Amino acid sequence: MATATARRARFNNFEFIFGASLTALIVLGVLFSDVLFPGGAAKVDLMARLTKPFTSLAHPFGTDPLGRDVLARVLAGGKVSLLVGVVSVIGAVILGTVLVLVAGYFRGFWDMLLMRFADVQLAMPFILLAMTFVAIVGPSLTNTIFLLIVSEWVKYARLVRGQMLSLREREFILSAKAIGVSNAKIIFQHLLPNLVGPVIVLMTLNVANNILLESSLTFLGLGIDPSTPSWGGMLADGRTYLQTAWWVSVFPGLAILLTVLGLNLLGDWLRDTLDPTGRSSRP
Repeated sequence: MATATARRARFNNFEFIFGASLTALIVLGVLFSDVLFPGGAAKVDLMARLTKPFTSLAHPFGTDPLGRDVLARVLAGGKVSLLVGVVSVIGAVILGTVLVLVAGYFRGFWDMLLMRFADVQLAMPFILLAMTFVAIVGPSLTNTIFLLIVSEWVKYARLVRGQMLSLREREFILSAKAIGVSNAKIIFQHLLPNLVGPVIVLMTLNVANNILLESSLTFLGLGIDPSTPSWGGMLADGRTYLQTAWWVSVFPGLAILLTVLGLNLLGDWLRDTLDPTGRSSRP
């Protein structure tokens, strides 16, 4: 009974309810954008250009300088931002976790080399890395995802290595070694399951962070191709119209704000749920 009550209390938490509701609403809107707007985000109607928001049922968030529906473009841009955020995080998790699990378990030269490389990368400003990368390969959706994977894997590597250095000396690992369990089984059946909790929490928070990074890069012209609707691109397009057509930039900015807020609340809730000892350190 006490366990069931504690479980219900976790899900009655404000962070979970508000964060999950906000995230689910945005994700559903993005997934069903083609159903809500059959014409798509590229449909141009010059007769309706710069329609003010909340004055037309056909364009509830107004239109941009080319007469394109702002709400349709916000939802279409959400597909790009969520895709970049989720795929880049998955790639960074796989790269960072696998490399460190193998190198950190066996220690020695490769572990030292990997960690020194990680230290050098952490010391390098992200914007400098992004500018160099884009100057070489050019801006595109695929290149942006690859850039974020390369720049973010270090976070997971350091997290996993720190956890693993503690776990590898625990009794159940030493016992597995003593009875002759293979190194591969120890790594993937004993160590990896104990690392899932912290990694999931960091993944949730990092999706939000990567959405912000992608929007920032695109705003600066270093991310997604301008012909592809994205939140950062919409912010860049609307900055020259802030005084006359504020809605062109404000609604994409609100989409970024609400998405990041929802994901951060979910990340905080997951941290408290998967690591109860962390609650005492929070205000």
